[in-house]
Formats: sequence, structure tokens, C-alpha cells
Amino acid sequence: MNPRSRILHRLRVAPRPFVDVPAITERHAMSPVEDVTPDALRARFAREAESLGCQVTFWAEPPQALGYVLQLIAPDTAILSWDLAHIPLAGLADALRGAGIAVVSKDPAVRVGLTGVDAALAGTGSLVLASGPGKPRYPSLLPPVHIAVLTTSQILPDLETWAAAQRADGFATLRAASSVALISGPSHTGDIANVPVRGVHGPGTVHIVMIQDA
Repeated sequence: MNPRSRILHRLRVAPRPFVDVPAITERHAMSPVEDVTPDALRARFAREAESLGCQVTFWAEPPQALGYVLQLIAPDTAILSWDLAHIPLAGLADALRGAGIAVVSKDPAVRVGLTGVDAALAGTGSLVLASGPGKPRYPSLLPPVHIAVLTTSQILPDLETWAAAQRADGFATLRAASSVALISGPSHTGDIANVPVRGVHGPGTVHIVMIQDA
């Protein structure tokens, strides 16, 4: 038996901790969201995300959102991006091609990263991004500008709601992901003399493009 097998065997036969702890029957949300109607969730998410320093826009029609995304990218000719099939914006591939904008890989000189999201959390204004095939981490972490495109149906009340959905789905998203990031505003730090600085460890600007679909 090799060292790895011995360790795993010890873990399997070890007594289970906390076997007498009663199950939790009532949970309290960390950021309560009382009104969960679609319009209220959209408004709450936008308010919370803006309070974190994100720039949030709402578009009733995809073509309008598409034009805005191209404006944010201009005058650049290259971006980092998720596979475009994972970004809920119709016509994106043709629009990028027509504007002469290429999707490149892991180029630190690229200014803009473009992604979709797995969920948006109204209670905290956070974005949930599960990396995996076609959804690399670097577009949301490496460039100084991150553009996140989402539809209103992806807005959930809170992290607890998202976690419950993962459990109901057998954790399929989590099992397929190499990591899950919760993005709450632009990168910022106050490590040096308590002076807040943006963009030190990631994007200093986060644009959230919301598109009506529900």
C-alpha cells in the first residue's frame, strides 16, 4: 500500500466527527431579500453591485446590449473571453468579427476580459463564475477591465438559493468546475497604510451588462 492509499484508508476508517449534532431545520439568510419578484431582484442586484463599484447597465433588447459591449471594447482589437457560446448575447461572434476584434489566449497586454456568469446574487451584488471547459478563469482575473454579461433570469436572491439549486441538481456544476469565484466589485486592497487601491490583484473596472429575458 503506497502512502496515498494509507492516508485515504485511515480517513475512511476513522470515526466520523460530530455525529450527534442535530440537523439544522431553520436557516437565516446572510443578506435577506424579501421581495423576490423579477423586477425587484433586478433592482436590488443593480443597487448592490453599484454600491460595490461596478458599472451596471440594463438593456431590454440584445442588439442594444451588443452595441454597448462593442463600445466598451473599442478601440481594442483583442480581448480575453469565455467561449462565446457561454455568453448570453446573440450575435456576439459575428459582431466581434465584423469589428475586427479577436479572442486571444492569456495575453497580459489585453485590456478587456469578457465573460458570462453562472448566477448573480441580488442580496450582495455578487457574480458567481464557475470555471471549466470553455469558461477559463483568466478573462475575469487578468485584464484591468472585466465585462460580465448576464440575463435577468440568472439573478437569484442570495448565495443560499444558488447553493440549494446546486444541491437539487446533484452538484453537477460544481463537479464540472475547476473553481468557483464570487466576484463582489472591482479588485481592491487597503494593505498599504489603509489606502484603498483598485486593480492591484485583478480588474479595477467591472462592467455588468444585464439583458432582459424574463
